[in-house]
Amino acid sequence: MRTENRLLLRRYLLFVVALFINAFGIALITKALLGTSPITSVTYVLSMFTPLTMGQWTIVLNLLFMLGELPFMTRQDLKNDRRIFLLQIPVTLFFGTFIDCSMSALSWLEPQAYAAKIVSLLLGCFVLAVGIAFEVKVNVAMAAGEYFVRAISRRLHREFGYVKLGFDVTLVILACVLSLVFLSGIYGVREGTVTAALIVGPIVHFISPFYRILDRWIGDGAAAPAATAARTADASSRHVVITIAREYGSGGHLLGEKLASMLHIPLYDNQFIGLAARRSGMDEAYILHNEQSIPSFWLKCIFAQTNGARMDHSLSPEDVLFVAESHIVQELASREACVIVGRCADFVLRDDPRAVRIFCCTDPESARRRCIAEYGIAPDAADAEVRRVNRNRKTHYEYYTGERWGDPHRFDLTVNTGRVSVEDAARTVAGLYRERLAALPAYPAHPVPGAAVAATAGGTSKG
Repeated sequence: MRTENRLLLRRYLLFVVALFINAFGIALITKALLGTSPITSVTYVLSMFTPLTMGQWTIVLNLLFMLGELPFMTRQDLKNDRRIFLLQIPVTLFFGTFIDCSMSALSWLEPQAYAAKIVSLLLGCFVLAVGIAFEVKVNVAMAAGEYFVRAISRRLHREFGYVKLGFDVTLVILACVLSLVFLSGIYGVREGTVTAALIVGPIVHFISPFYRILDRWIGDGAAAPAATAARTADASSRHVVITIAREYGSGGHLLGEKLASMLHIPLYDNQFIGLAARRSGMDEAYILHNEQSIPSFWLKCIFAQTNGARMDHSLSPEDVLFVAESHIVQELASREACVIVGRCADFVLRDDPRAVRIFCCTDPESARRRCIAEYGIAPDAADAEVRRVNRNRKTHYEYYTGERWGDPHRFDLTVNTGRVSVEDAARTVAGLYRERLAALPAYPAHPVPGAAVAATAGGTSKG
């Protein structure tokens, strides 16, 4: 218990640091005089024509949000979330105080030139993103604004991100109305407000992976030894899994088929649609249409500006699908030798010593010819289709893994089917498979699992 309490204390300390960084970032944005962030737009405008400061209005408004949460919460919700609900009070007091302290500390900052204002704005957006990423990492509390949105989204059964977007837009509109009524013009809402709304989320997304250095200090890595032990135990089945990530038109599925036939192991590609549908409760048609794309990388990153998605257990449909397929990949890898095409399997099994990770690529002209000859795509649409699908795959992979799609350092072998035939590539990968199998610790032999499964049971898949 002492260790757990120490780790929890560290998380709370980091959360307070995150609140201060957030407040300082907001102050930098505000001092740029190009409009403040959406979440503080109302409090900034109110501070312009009342005796209260921006930080004081932040405290008042957030306490009002707490009262507004109650109609959207059941008694059971309040009981389950009592700690997070009550923590909003000290979080609100700290946050409001930090905003006033930051505004006071930056009283000297009065940029005159427009370029200087832009620099202050962009610096503030980066600082705010650093604080939000900290807040997401420690994941111990929520600001009242985010919890208010969470209460609404949970009660109305709507995705958190979209409700948060509507909430921010409402705040900006309210700030404009207050400004027009009491200041006879629009103040505090300018291009800086839009800029902050658009770029803070993507910055959070790109810098979050760097926070892994805190895992051991705050206890996120505490489960690693157990996970390693579990993988070692699973390895007693002594089998190897081949994962194939691929560019569109590179013949990645065909490579998987040939490997499955050559090694007498099952292939999993289109089969994931039915497996994921059963696990997630989604319609197979929806999965087929949305499996390797997300609505908008930028929009999803904008949603990442808060830790609401982390604290909320109701994920978006795309998130549910990714989690479901990741679990399936892990289960298959622990159970049998197989070939898995796509599904970010190379990332999901990144620490599994039994995985052989392959990336299949090709040149644009070869991809174009394969799309026309094998996939039935019209010649005048082939190039655009290759770019579209590859863009979707890249976006999907990088959003959910935080890693660069196609990075050769992440794979055991990269195969260019524009220069090497699929048959030759299959023989090379099969040799690597056998070497990896021979290198595994010697355990009692088991029959090769899945040998009777038809290698192409899922039909033909493009890519």
